[in-house]
Amino acid sequence: MNTTPKSLRLHIGIFGRTNVGKSSFLNLITGQDVAITSPVPGTTTDVVEKPMELLPLGPVVFLDTAGLDDTSELSGQRLRKTAKIFDRADVLVLLVEPEIWGDYEDRVITEARQRALPYVVVINKIDTRRPGDVYLSRIREQTAADPVACSCAEPGRRDEFVNAFKQRLMTVCPDELLQSPALIGDLLPAGGCAVLIVPIDLQAPKGRIILPQVQVIRDALDNDAAALVVKEREYAALLNRLKEPPDIVVCDSQVVLKMAADTPSNIACTTFSILFARYKGDLTEMVRGAMALDSLKPGDKVLIAESCTHHPIEDDIGRVKIPRWLRQYLGSDVPVDVCSGRDYPDNLKDYALIIHCGGCMITRREMLFRIYQAKQAGVPITNYGVCISK
Repeated sequence: MNTTPKSLRLHIGIFGRTNVGKSSFLNLITGQDVAITSPVPGTTTDVVEKPMELLPLGPVVFLDTAGLDDTSELSGQRLRKTAKIFDRADVLVLLVEPEIWGDYEDRVITEARQRALPYVVVINKIDTRRPGDVYLSRIREQTAADPVACSCAEPGRRDEFVNAFKQRLMTVCPDELLQSPALIGDLLPAGGCAVLIVPIDLQAPKGRIILPQVQVIRDALDNDAAALVVKEREYAALLNRLKEPPDIVVCDSQVVLKMAADTPSNIACTTFSILFARYKGDLTEMVRGAMALDSLKPGDKVLIAESCTHHPIEDDIGRVKIPRWLRQYLGSDVPVDVCSGRDYPDNLKDYALIIHCGGCMITRREMLFRIYQAKQAGVPITNYGVCISK
């Protein structure tokens, strides 16, 4: 079983009108009954997520959305969820029926172009009607590419349709979407060594370490380097036992002060969250955002943005510690709002600063889009690690 986290998978959003066959198409591609299908329009309510291994592309997540022309009683809520998939997806798939193209289809293409998203047009239901030359020419003019023909009602031709779809995906996907950037490997020589300082406190999950730490270990190994893991109290003693200094030291943001004090000036050091600011977003923009801390005035509102949903504990980093450290740093109180999961608010202009988590649970594209939204609103944005280190 492939256990690649969803945040590291290629996200493929499936869009189209109500009852165009989006769920049937998802079932055809996956070879499973993932989504409920029905001739009744509006069967798909919430977004259906299906992680799978789509060779040769690798690990992906399909996002099956409600119809863009949904007019049911709950259409407003459904369409709002569908619209958010434009922000999450790395690639868009627009499903259409033969000879049908209008404002809904134009909207998807427009959204894709505005976000510089690659997209594929799939003509479904070719068993019921063959698309004409005029219709195909119109699609080529709109998309500068041939559409993929498909029939979900012909399971005997599944391999033919799936292979054609995968070939088109491989064609439209930029290399950077198919090859993840290094997390730490480019900061280490082959055969090098990284020391990772991992606190085991109330926030550490029982019996394991958190995803960002696991990913850094794996990335070091993938780049032919070694990773030594130690708690903050044993870090100084470990350094004294090493015959040669490590190439880099990475710590949890909460112990950055102690790590910096214990690390000789000739050894490079950073935090897991800063690595993720580079890996998932724009480190330069995050540093620029941290500089805005010095411009905050009493009464300025700060947004703490978490990309995951969790039950906050007594001394939660985002909800308790960072607001406390802000008060200590500024010498005054600032109102703090918290959002979590995918509930990134629309009223960003109300805030003087956004402090975002490392983003380990969302894709790089989604993180970059959140940074873009902040810039459009004229609000500086930083992340936990950069903010704490400042």
